[in-house]
Amino acid sequence: MNAGRAIGAEFLGTALLLLAVTGSGIMGETLAAGNAAVALLGNSLATGAALYVILSSLGPVSGAHLNPVVSLMAACDGSLPAGRLVGYLLAQFGGAVAGVWTVHLMFGQSVLQVSSKTRAGGPQLFSELLATLLLLGLIRLATARGDTRIPAYVALTVLAGYWATASTFFANPAVTAARALTDTFVGIRPADVLPFVGAQLLALGVVCLLVRLLRR
Repeated sequence: MNAGRAIGAEFLGTALLLLAVTGSGIMGETLAAGNAAVALLGNSLATGAALYVILSSLGPVSGAHLNPVVSLMAACDGSLPAGRLVGYLLAQFGGAVAGVWTVHLMFGQSVLQVSSKTRAGGPQLFSELLATLLLLGLIRLATARGDTRIPAYVALTVLAGYWATASTFFANPAVTAARALTDTFVGIRPADVLPFVGAQLLALGVVCLLVRLLRR
């Protein structure tokens, strides 16, 4: 796997994911005329569809992690070299921000924004912990048995998670940080980013610990 191509694929894939998440959020809210359920439906369907296409297309190039906790889990179990991990993380965070800014340009909005949408409280953080545990556990189990349907599993899990979790299934530090930079339907207040990321990293720690215990 060529390192430069892999890192470029992580940047592009994460940018496209945020383009789908943010753009469908703006479009859904605009067309829903105040009906949050309709806006969320459009947002979740577009995100799930985009995820399937991105994961299927870029998986052979980089593994299509698109998510720092997925890359950290891969580094934890030895399938991603430590030297490439930094490049993946930088590409994911950079791609996420680029995706959000591209959407702002596309919809004629100010590029630089800060979200005012509050996503705080114990239930939200517990939701993020569970969502990230579920996502990482699913990917780890499917990868271990060589299942080729991971793109479908992840896309459908995220689609369902939009509706089944209190936090709408962020489960991704790069996505969380980038969504603090858009004051739209999918935004998250900057003050709530670190607690969300903390819950996501805690889930990562639990999964890595379980993997090591099971290996013993």
